[in-house]
Amino acid sequence: MAAPEEPELSQAQTEKLLQFQDLTGLESIDQCRRTLEQHNWNIEAAVQDRLNEEEGVPSVFNPPPSRPLQVNTTDHRVYSYIVSRPQPRGLLGWSYYLIMLPFRFTYYTLLDIFRFALRFVRPDPRGRVTDPVGDVVSFIRSFEEKYGRSHPVFYQGAYSQALNDAKRELRYLLVYLHGDDHQDTDEFCRSTLCTEEVVTFVNTRMLFWACSTSKPEGYRVSQALRENTYPFLAMIMLKDRKMTVVGRLEGLIQPEDFVSQLTFIMEANQTYLMSERLEREERSQTQVLRQQQDEAYQASLRADQEKDRKKREEEEQRRQEEEKVRQCALAEERRRRTLEEEKERKSECLPPEPLTDDPESVKIVFKLPNDTRVERRFLFGQSLTVIYDFLFSLKESPEKFQIVTNFPRRVLPCLPTEEQPNPPTLKEAGLSRSEVLFVQDLTDD
Repeated sequence: MAAPEEPELSQAQTEKLLQFQDLTGLESIDQCRRTLEQHNWNIEAAVQDRLNEEEGVPSVFNPPPSRPLQVNTTDHRVYSYIVSRPQPRGLLGWSYYLIMLPFRFTYYTLLDIFRFALRFVRPDPRGRVTDPVGDVVSFIRSFEEKYGRSHPVFYQGAYSQALNDAKRELRYLLVYLHGDDHQDTDEFCRSTLCTEEVVTFVNTRMLFWACSTSKPEGYRVSQALRENTYPFLAMIMLKDRKMTVVGRLEGLIQPEDFVSQLTFIMEANQTYLMSERLEREERSQTQVLRQQQDEAYQASLRADQEKDRKKREEEEQRRQEEEKVRQCALAEERRRRTLEEEKERKSECLPPEPLTDDPESVKIVFKLPNDTRVERRFLFGQSLTVIYDFLFSLKESPEKFQIVTNFPRRVLPCLPTEEQPNPPTLKEAGLSRSEVLFVQDLTDD
């Protein structure tokens, strides 16, 4: 059984199909069409989801809430900067450290056991992300309530949206995971993150996304980036056509180290962004060139169609004119045949010509419009219609005519009218035994 034919595409859909194929590099036109149909021919959504599918980045148009976020973290060239807690100094410091060590070990061990057992009783609510944007906005609000409004500009959106924006704009994305219960979090936020130096540096150089790991969205990002300690920062950028973690900062870092380490990471990876910008410019130029070629093709196609239309119109007009001429010729031929038949009928209906010595006969010489002369005899008692019918039956006579006497000049009433339904006889018309009558052509009139 043959498969049903797919409906034809409109011109706008065809242009979107070619543009989508150019942007994604797919060779199969059927696959491009299926993808666009799945997105209701929204080319932006289709292209974004296609790129996300290739690179493992969640879609901003239809983000899957339960799928773990995928960012390339396996690059062995990731720069890591970990700040360890200072070691105890002096006898007093070591004594305090050794005394507290059993208590800390017991506390964290029991806490881990408690959390592990709690998972069987009540699953971790952070494992289900229902409102990622709400989680981020809630964290920003609580952060400002505790540390004030002097901080880097937070990206107010989901992590997947921040990734997509950074990818689209070819910018660095700095991700900060906030550990509420960690002992260094409060000092880092007050002494490093909210300082004027750090605020100015972050706001002018990159996008900044942050969330607490106590929120489902922050917890999901934590599972993807796998931090070791807090405070935790990750620098992400588009590298080799994938959103990749290129730097990690962990631990309590000071403002000057914060700036210098991020500057080092950015300078070390600047060539990748430059390469991607060049590729995008090349793709854009290719797209513009293809669009110009398509426009030129469409213009040429429209010109050819217009030329064909005019040619068809001229041919149709010529055909109509030829048909009109043919119909006129046929009508003229029919009229001529009808006229000949009428002449023959009139000729057959004419009474016989009287003899020369008949005292009632009248000899009439007719002078035709072509200067030929015709002579015939008629009877005085015959109607003038007989004269008209005789002349009408002649091949040389015009189709319409009237008979005129020479002197005095008058038109003989040969045909019946409303006032005179019965034309007079030759005698009543005052004709003598020998007459010369003129035939006047009325065909043009």
